[in-house]
Amino acid sequence: MTGHGTSSDPRDDIVSHLADLRAFANSLTRDATAADDLVQETIVKAWTKIDQFQRGTNMRAWLITILRNTFYSQRRRQKWEVPDPDGDYVRRLYVRPTHDDRLAFGDFTAAFDRLSPEHREVLILIGVSGFSYEEAAEVTGVAIGTVKSRTNRARQRLCELLGLEIGETLWSDIAEAAIAPPGKGGVEAA
Repeated sequence: MTGHGTSSDPRDDIVSHLADLRAFANSLTRDATAADDLVQETIVKAWTKIDQFQRGTNMRAWLITILRNTFYSQRRRQKWEVPDPDGDYVRRLYVRPTHDDRLAFGDFTAAFDRLSPEHREVLILIGVSGFSYEEAAEVTGVAIGTVKSRTNRARQRLCELLGLEIGETLWSDIAEAAIAPPGKGGVEAA
């Protein structure tokens, strides 16, 4: 290995500038690991673009320019990136396909239509409108026990019609409240 800029192949001179590159990278990143990564990326870029280096010019300045441009490109890119090492952010962005919910809603509607009017009424009052059993009893003019019984039987019948086990959900969020007991999620026949 020869000194700065004296080799016939410019690639041979890259190694002689590693200390300067590391020092400059450390001053930019303030992190030894990030600096080493930055130097490595600089070397890879320089190696692959060596044909763009003009012989007789300053190799050190060329490498420092590549390192600096790489550093600032990474910083600009990081402004738009969200650190997510555990994947929590990505999981929150997940959206289920809507065609599944449309199909499930069609099945639910068909099953719901097969319930008696009294059963549909209590499910709408309790599940969709959010009425308490007491309020539903007052609206329908029947005893609380009757409302609870109708609600339980309506949920059980919906589970049967939809082929669901007790506690199994039909789909996420859409009309789930209509068939779930107050304060719970999912189709429950309890």
